[in-house]
Amino acid sequence: FITAAGFAISLLFCMTQTEACPPSCSCKALGERKGLQIDCSSRKLKEVPALPVNTKRLYLQNNSLSTVPPGALDSLLSVEEVKLFDNPWTCDCHILYLKLWLEDISEAALANIRCATPAPVRMKPLKQLTGNELGTCKRSLPTKCLEFFWKDLILIAIAIVTFILVAWALKFSKKVVYQINLRRYTTRGLLLWRHASKNH
Repeated sequence: FITAAGFAISLLFCMTQTEACPPSCSCKALGERKGLQIDCSSRKLKEVPALPVNTKRLYLQNNSLSTVPPGALDSLLSVEEVKLFDNPWTCDCHILYLKLWLEDISEAALANIRCATPAPVRMKPLKQLTGNELGTCKRSLPTKCLEFFWKDLILIAIAIVTFILVAWALKFSKKVVYQINLRRYTTRGLLLWRHASKNH
């Protein structure tokens, strides 16, 4: 019972967190079951705050946002309007997540985003940038993936060594069998020759 109660309290806490208005923003209900309008504009924000899952309108314009971490906006499944202009966006490979997210959510919002850095793409619309202009990021494997990689590598090495040993053992056993058979045939031939010599 205590475990169930603890689980229920944790679940309630999580739901409260996901439905809560970010402290740096102002929120307004859009009517019954129509979600929230989250206004975080002109707050000097340097990162996107944790947003309620029922966000319908999101205003993040005129802040100090330079990028959005991958996955930060994935929970916003019912967004209908987004404003992200007038932010100093860094248009390198890290901005690709935001670009792809806006392509699915709001083409208008994407069209209004202009790059601040790096210099070659300054003031260019994010929508117009190609993969080459955004650059490439080296993806480092998570620790767990690296652990699996090394385990797989060790298993492969063991399998190769085992295969080599089995192949060598088979080759050696064939050689031994061949030598035994050769001796047997030689001994038999010698006995036959001796028997034939005695008869003569």
